[in-house]
Formats: sequence, structure tokens, C-alpha cells
Amino acid sequence: MQIDDATVREKVRGFVLEDLLLGDSERMPSDDSSLLETGVIDSTGILELIEFLEQNFGIQVADNETIPENLDGIDRVVSYVLSKRS
Repeated sequence: MQIDDATVREKVRGFVLEDLLLGDSERMPSDDSSLLETGVIDSTGILELIEFLEQNFGIQVADNETIPENLDGIDRVVSYVLSKRS
């Protein structure tokens, strides 16, 4: 399966909008915003995000990788997924 920045970004943004914001596009943060600081995600949401990434991109998210640098923001998630897939 071909994975590039645009594909990952589209899928992650879709997940954030539909699963975390329940379709409320008014609350959609910019790609470089913190999902935690904007109140979009909490600890349960992080677990949902990890499950989404593992199922949709065929990666394993190790416990030591569940850090803000990898998962707190759409830009960071996209970079993380691409690095895991390379």
C-alpha cells in the first residue's frame, strides 16, 4: 500500500474529525496545534489514536513511543507514521 504525506494526513485528519470531534469541524485544530492543549484528545483518545494508527498503517506503536513528540498534533502523527513505515 502506497503511503505518502498527503494520504496519512487525510486519514489522520478524518479520524480526528469523525472519531475525536464527532464531526464538529468548528473545533478542528490546525495541523501544527497540540491535540492535548486544544482539548481535542485525552488519555482515552490517545489509546483510540494508537489503535487507529496500528490498524490503518500497519505499524506497532511501542509503549516508549507514546510521547507528545510522536502523537500530539496532526503534523507530529504524520511524521511519526512515515518514519515507522520507512
